[in-house]
Amino acid sequence: MQFNALTPALVSAFEAIVSPAHVLTAATAEAQQYEAYGRDHTEDFHFAPDVVLRPAAVEEVSAIMQLCHQHRVPVTARGAGTGLSGGALPIHNGVVLSMERFNKILKIDERNLQATVEPGVVTEAFQNAVKEVGLFYPPDPASKGSCFLGGNLSQSSGGPKAVKYGTTRDYILNLQVVLPTGEIIWTGANTLKYATGYNLTQLMVGSEGTLGIITKAVFRLLPYPQHNILMLVPFRQEAQAAEAVAAVFRAGIIPSGMEFMEREAIAWSSDYLKIPLTLPEDITAHLLIELDGQDLDQLYKEAEQVYGVLEHYDVGEILLADTAGQKDDLWKIRRNIGNSVRYNSVYKEEDTVVPRAELPTLLKGVKEIGRRYGFKSVCYGHAGDGNLHVNIIRGELSDEQWNVGLREPISEIFALCVQLGGTISGEHGIGLVQKPYMHIALQEANLNLMRGIKQVFDPHGILNPGKIF
Repeated sequence: MQFNALTPALVSAFEAIVSPAHVLTAATAEAQQYEAYGRDHTEDFHFAPDVVLRPAAVEEVSAIMQLCHQHRVPVTARGAGTGLSGGALPIHNGVVLSMERFNKILKIDERNLQATVEPGVVTEAFQNAVKEVGLFYPPDPASKGSCFLGGNLSQSSGGPKAVKYGTTRDYILNLQVVLPTGEIIWTGANTLKYATGYNLTQLMVGSEGTLGIITKAVFRLLPYPQHNILMLVPFRQEAQAAEAVAAVFRAGIIPSGMEFMEREAIAWSSDYLKIPLTLPEDITAHLLIELDGQDLDQLYKEAEQVYGVLEHYDVGEILLADTAGQKDDLWKIRRNIGNSVRYNSVYKEEDTVVPRAELPTLLKGVKEIGRRYGFKSVCYGHAGDGNLHVNIIRGELSDEQWNVGLREPISEIFALCVQLGGTISGEHGIGLVQKPYMHIALQEANLNLMRGIKQVFDPHGILNPGKIF
């Protein structure tokens, strides 16, 4: 795909749309601020945009897209920049369209358990706002304190509570979208059922900013669960920790969180946060198990059932968090594993997912592949839904090993996922870094259908080019 360079006339046109204060270039912006728009949390990549635009109204986004479509200028939409697949990196330069000023919660509809929000709202801020009126928005990615809802929609983000409540995809009812041509559409209706033609809402969710720019979203909500129980379970064999996950579900329990952390993951994170945590030498992995609901007595009964399941495994002393502070600390440790790994080393994070009962086989396979190819991995993730984050640590690997030598072992890890009935990304998306592996998960017929959809939405290929395919 051929794109045109940005011209001074086009920059002037952008200034007329959003005002000069919200048009940033390398010549006009503070260097560190401008550089940040070319990065996300994917390894150490950086791609400099030609210009950063910060619109605040759907009409401004529409006018920008019309100009870029007309002049064949690439556009990369950006949220908070917390992505891990390179999805918001402007690899063809051009325009970065930052949605940071779309930061309003427009309406919380308590009667219908819905909320209408803009894509630049921070996920945790949205959760807190609906909680104040007794409502619950479950998707909670690890970066919920900084990531934007628009980015969550782009990747169909999940998080620990996905095991019981589902991912972002399960809570979206309707979207306002600006198409690459500048047209503004609503994708569906604010209803729980929708059988009126193709479901464009679900097509947009997880499309990684390649089909349109989301400017409003209508989410469904739930009543807020009033009680929860949290336990940290140490295992002497990490394979048993993985095996226990499916056993808990077979016992009829559906936890609201079921997180796996191998020893190094939890140790690095507790050290990074300066939260003291005793780790006996014989412990190799932990499960963090949360139960939630409206009836505390029922939760204690379920906890007893979980204890009954765990008796069949070689576990250490189980920690039952008995204060809100202790619960917060345990969740902080889990949510900051990625940050702690990043603090220790550049890394590649593979977002593998398999049916939950296959998790022990996947974990064993990852470690065996690492031994054969000579790399270290730190593994953790949402064990309850079979989603294992495999962090390959750069450490002392050479540039050649890091940039080329890891392709084959990563391919083997993904092939194992597919063999086990899984796929190559559960919640981080494909973006830039996983696109070379798409053929492992999908047939060419699948990919051609996706390319065809992209062509219909974006005939000039200007929207987030170079991603997914």
